Amino acid sequence: MAGRRQRDIAKRQIVARSKLWPELQEPMLWRMENEGWVAVPRLMPLMMSIMDDLSGKGYPVGRTYFEMWCRLREEQFLTLNRPEEMAFHAGFEGQRALRTWKDRVQRLANLGFIGLKAGPLGDFSYAVFYNPYHVVKRAFLAGKVQERKWQALIIRANEVGAFDPDDLDDAGNLLVVADDDEEEEEEEKNPPQKTVNKRKGRSPARAELSPSVKKVGKSG
Repeated sequence: MAGRRQRDIAKRQIVARSKLWPELQEPMLWRMENEGWVAVPRLMPLMMSIMDDLSGKGYPVGRTYFEMWCRLREEQFLTLNRPEEMAFHAGFEGQRALRTWKDRVQRLANLGFIGLKAGPLGDFSYAVFYNPYHVVKRAFLAGKVQERKWQALIIRANEVGAFDPDDLDDAGNLLVVADDDEEEEEEEKNPPQKTVNKRKGRSPARAELSPSVKKVGKSG
């Protein structure tokens, strides 16, 4: 049903577009079917604005974050082996370009949006990208995010079906819900006791079920 609805919306959009731009041809468009695309969250622009607010006036980090994000794959891990190129693509030029880029990267790490590890390229060798919804929610709970931007974020997130803020409780702790694979692994390690009725009238053994939701400490 959802797929059909999306197709109907797309058809209406194409009809409306053709009425406004009758001369438009498909090769003139930058479509997702072309090479060089990356999945970008719909809330990225607002998220970048909040990042800049948290970093402080005069030290915007949004472009630096987005430039690195565009290099990511599904594992959310990045080797920072082309820092000069990354700095240039993020908009930094001149003799201080690399130094400014490193400053922005460090600020992103200090804010909790990314994690950094040292390696053969120095202190900025590897980066992992944490869920920004979690980082922003913790910052909001600490009173560091403008309420109007937080409200805009959660309303828009709800519209697009992104319920990541609900992963944290009101204290900022991550709520982990065990998925099917984890439950299967747990059952393999601790198989439930089999019911054996050796004597008439004995009640069967009852296996304990571990809760599917548990609370863990803050991460990232």
